[in-house]
Amino acid sequence: MSFAGENLTVPADSPEARRYNRIRRWLGIADAVLGLALLVLLLATNWSGWLRDLAYRGAFQNYSFAVFLYVGMLLLIGKILGLGLDYYGFRLEHRFNLSNQKLQSWIWDETKGFLVGLVMATVVVELLYFIIRQSPEHWWLIAWVLFTGLFVLLAQIAPVVLFPIFYKFEPLENEDLKERLVRLSERAGTRVRGVYKWRLSEKSKKANAALTGLGTTRRIILADTLLDHYSQDEIEAVLAHELGHHVHRHILKSIAVQAGITLFGFWAANAVLHYAVDERHMFETLSDFANLPLLALVSTVLSLLLMPVLNAYSRYNERQADRYCFRSIASVGPFISSMNKLAAQNLAERSPSKWVEWFFHSHPAISKRVAAAEAWEK
Repeated sequence: MSFAGENLTVPADSPEARRYNRIRRWLGIADAVLGLALLVLLLATNWSGWLRDLAYRGAFQNYSFAVFLYVGMLLLIGKILGLGLDYYGFRLEHRFNLSNQKLQSWIWDETKGFLVGLVMATVVVELLYFIIRQSPEHWWLIAWVLFTGLFVLLAQIAPVVLFPIFYKFEPLENEDLKERLVRLSERAGTRVRGVYKWRLSEKSKKANAALTGLGTTRRIILADTLLDHYSQDEIEAVLAHELGHHVHRHILKSIAVQAGITLFGFWAANAVLHYAVDERHMFETLSDFANLPLLALVSTVLSLLLMPVLNAYSRYNERQADRYCFRSIASVGPFISSMNKLAAQNLAERSPSKWVEWFFHSHPAISKRVAAAEAWEK
């Protein structure tokens, strides 16, 4: 595909794109505020203690079963309170002609998401309070080691266990494209275990691609919405960017960064929990699972405070991956055209305001990525 003589200038954002992204930002803010308000309310009114007592009665005083019931009730309350925002988000995608998903399919996805979340949350919380009961002085350090391992395990099994719960995948039938992408990955020093077509069009009109998994689950997934509307040169450029993350070891670095943040988070949670138990007498013991909203509150506040820093780090990684892409493809033209097509298809903002990019965006603005590609070509 030739790009000679094409105008590679980034188009201006349409009023529709700006309106869509502005609504989505406010929707995310509303969801975060609602979650924080629920946690504060549970603690300030001692409703968390009431739910704990209710769980104990339902579990016939069995601690582990009571923890399961408590977690289930918390998740159910949160889901009911946030259902209006979730449904508005579903309607928003249809309003801007970005979704193919029917209401029945959305309800089923929400149900599956709740059940998967319940299983994962139960495992995590049961392990957490088991550790607290066994080692109340050093629980935060033991939990940090265990949960870091679980995080790595989840990254490895997600492509083969979690993703198929919500989407359909099938081996890519285009052998020419498959061989081209496998060769590209081999030049990047990684061995993929397969190239898969991602049936994204059943739910969305957006396009995407990814290099997912770790070790034996490493695979390339390409949305059918990408395969149907992009040239092989453009698809190669998109994947070359993803491979740039592997070349620069961004996954391992991100795991290390996340491990450091998690260690600080557990230390802070331990300090807050001891203060609540020893000084404020809000809970009888550290292992009183009614204090779970307090732990969640510490985690949420810490995540919000660190969001701009983590997004800045992510944007730095994305720029590195882009530069690897520029070096790996014959011409930056396909990268530029794919960026513009993705922005149009996904209704993304090409040139967000500085504060929006600083706080909300994990990727550099598309206008900056295109400018970097043009500068590289020159």
